[in-house]
Amino acid sequence: MPPERELAAEIGVGRRALRRALEVLEDEGLIWRQQGKGTFGGSQQVSKTLRVDNLADFTNPLEVMEVRIEIEPVLARLAATKSTPALIQQLERLAAKAREAADTDSWELWDGAFHRKIAEAAGNQLFILFMGMIDQIRQNDAWRHFRERVRSVGRTTLSVQQHEAVIDAIRRLHPSEAEAAMRQHLISLRSALVEAMQAASVPIADEERLHDPAITEAKALATEGMK
Repeated sequence: MPPERELAAEIGVGRRALRRALEVLEDEGLIWRQQGKGTFGGSQQVSKTLRVDNLADFTNPLEVMEVRIEIEPVLARLAATKSTPALIQQLERLAAKAREAADTDSWELWDGAFHRKIAEAAGNQLFILFMGMIDQIRQNDAWRHFRERVRSVGRTTLSVQQHEAVIDAIRRLHPSEAEAAMRQHLISLRSALVEAMQAASVPIADEERLHDPAITEAKALATEGMK
């Protein structure tokens, strides 16, 4: 937009009245302003310099889990509608590789491949793109080291069982069960993540999340799975 002096003259109002009007428009998200650059129409756009490889600097593991919980159960449901013997063989092979992983890096490699395969089977390119972004964020060194502390023999055993439940539902072409199994898996992972963040004194953006019913449910599911 033109500078304030020019804009005020063009529409025939004082600069003070113009500033007030611009403040209202900015609050409504119709314009945005940046000191030194000017006033622009529309909502503020994310900087083009914000690339996928540095997105980890602008989010945190808990936010990533929240996105995964919203997206991946849908992918599992879609995969169950398109299941083939070849897909089941691939999922079983990837799940077995994860189960046999001797260290955290190997587990992360095969676990990520397992989840990506389900996204690919869903057949939606935009979902696949989102999953690729999430996977790249998860490769951040600091995040990987933090997840090493989250992992344990019991946690891995439970994840293996949950992977098998997802595969079984997809094998039986049962979309709702595949969706529920994937959601249970991811909520359980989020519960473990929250506990690890508390133990490490990592601040959580919203303290109320610690009392999220979904997390409480996940803790109960995790306890039951370990029996």
